[in-house]
Amino acid sequence: MNATATKTRISLKNILFATDFSPAAEAALPYAIGLAQRYGGTVHALHVRFPATYPVVGPEAMPQVMQAAEEQAKLEAQQLHQMLTGIPHNVSVGEGEVWPMLNEVASEQKSDLIVIGTHGRTGVTRVLLGSVAEEIFRKASIPVLTVGPHVSKDTERRLEMKEILFATDFSAESLAALPFAVSLAQEHQARLTLMHVVAPPKVGELVHAEQYAESILRQLRKLVPAEAEPWCEPNCRVEQGHEAEKIMEAANALGADLIVLGVRGAEGGVGAATHLLQSIAHKVVTQARCPVLTVRG
Repeated sequence: MNATATKTRISLKNILFATDFSPAAEAALPYAIGLAQRYGGTVHALHVRFPATYPVVGPEAMPQVMQAAEEQAKLEAQQLHQMLTGIPHNVSVGEGEVWPMLNEVASEQKSDLIVIGTHGRTGVTRVLLGSVAEEIFRKASIPVLTVGPHVSKDTERRLEMKEILFATDFSAESLAALPFAVSLAQEHQARLTLMHVVAPPKVGELVHAEQYAESILRQLRKLVPAEAEPWCEPNCRVEQGHEAEKIMEAANALGADLIVLGVRGAEGGVGAATHLLQSIAHKVVTQARCPVLTVRG
């Protein structure tokens, strides 16, 4: 397995923060602000409202209804400006489907990162929840930082990123996230842990994980590029069990400030088979105690 080149550090000059004004979205805001401050970037805040359902009124009342909707949009834009006081930013408020509008703004602003919060639930009316958040990180062509409902409130400590966990199954999709893990570890002088999870043994299986663990550890060590060796002495670990559970167990044991994962795109629709299958990626993103950076391979 060849090391992935990381000769150029990542740049986070344009950070897109998507919000529905829910507590989950508010929990993600400090990360957008903190990263913008560290990297000298600009925050582009976006609020997408569901298409309005206007009451059944006569033609004479429609101007007032439309004016009320415009006033609401102005109020929401003002709220976003207030939330971002003191840092370079701009604000957009739109109406429609979340992902198409988010994708459009990300393209226009040449965004380097999307920051979102999620409740980790589905079947409710809020915007940036389970299935929509997953649609974003599976379709976005840029990294997505998701702050789940179990992330600790100690944002300042998390933003220091002294412990970074990168989980891989050695697929091309998962390795697409490696340069980001290495670059962030270098930027923050963090300890980087590379991890691979071996599936539980099947009934009657004669070869077990411990019999080839050393080989996997060597593969993990080779992933760190040579230019990172002077400052990066990676911690490598191999676990056996269910992927999501083992990733979160390791993150908790390490006191990880960030989990980095590569994910497949949404070909065939969100919820189709993926690396770190839908249930795995979704579980990690929504149940982890620290933010999760996903990179679509």
